[in-house]
Amino acid sequence: MSDIRERTFIMIKPDGVHRALVGKIIKRFENKGLKLVALKFIWGKEDMFKKHYADLSNRKFFPHLVKYMCRGPVVPMVWEGLHAVEISRVLLGQTCSEECEPGTIRGDFSIQGNRNHPMGRNVIHGSDSVESAKREIDLWFTKDEVVDWKSAMHTWIYEEDDD
Repeated sequence: MSDIRERTFIMIKPDGVHRALVGKIIKRFENKGLKLVALKFIWGKEDMFKKHYADLSNRKFFPHLVKYMCRGPVVPMVWEGLHAVEISRVLLGQTCSEECEPGTIRGDFSIQGNRNHPMGRNVIHGSDSVESAKREIDLWFTKDEVVDWKSAMHTWIYEEDDD
């Protein structure tokens, strides 16, 4: 592993929002040393989820997935740090609830779902590669909505204005 600073896309799904897990999930990423650089609380539209999950469009469960994602608000986020994608994938755990290790987000919070029923409530989505992270970030956020920490850290927020 090289020391590469990268960004990843994470989205808390409607079941995670409904169960008030947003703060607990954010805390896990912060505790791991990743920086939150963008966040929204929105009710996603069907066309957005169809684009987001386009790689799954040929799967039998795709229409159910899109319908489910439209049932409530979601929290899309961008996290930045060294090996952000890989670290996030470990934090998330396996996609299927029955395969999740305790201590992972899905292992601790998902409530159903298995290989035969992939529409489980696994509370969170995370990019599986740097390339998919870039695509997903560009889909959900404009460049102006993502904080550039290098620029932001040059100003101390508690300094007095000269006015």
